[in-house]
Amino acid sequence: MIENKPFYKKGWFISLAVVVVLLFALIGGFIKSANSMATSEQGVEEQLGQVQTVLQRRADLIPNLVNAVKGQQKQEKSVYSDITKARTQYYNAKNQYNNASSTSDKVNALNTQERSLNILVGSIKEAYPNLASNSNMQTLMVQLEGSENRISVERNRYNQAARAYNDKIVKFPGSIVAGMTGHKKVNYFTADSNAQNAPSVNF
Repeated sequence: MIENKPFYKKGWFISLAVVVVLLFALIGGFIKSANSMATSEQGVEEQLGQVQTVLQRRADLIPNLVNAVKGQQKQEKSVYSDITKARTQYYNAKNQYNNASSTSDKVNALNTQERSLNILVGSIKEAYPNLASNSNMQTLMVQLEGSENRISVERNRYNQAARAYNDKIVKFPGSIVAGMTGHKKVNYFTADSNAQNAPSVNF
């Protein structure tokens, strides 16, 4: 006698149910991983914006530094030529940052911005070494040092966010999801003697 089992107890239905459950689990895992990458990517972008903000603060202090020098010393064309070139490099790099299509391009643009700011301060330091007695200059130097400390902090925070994001990109199964969704690793800020180290500005 043939046993008439309910369809949900039959082997083909059980197999189908298992496949469907596994399929939904895979889709759910894919969506969760993709969303996690997108969230981390936004965190990286946000932190890049913070680096840009503190760089801008430092850049805003430079005209005050230049004006203070003008008030203390006779203007030297060669010095202000260097300052003008560095300013141009800074604003070009700032435009590159604003127009960059990738996080790595933004990191490169920020490195160029900081390099140009260091040149600005360094050029004035070499040309005018006898301004320590000016109280306005001392105050300005403290502000510049504070800005550099903020830049360092925000770069470190960016690197932490970038590390968390890159880990999701390279680890399995995130690497598969990243390949399907177009997520790519981002660059870190690295120690560069020309771009990252602030000059000594003790006038």
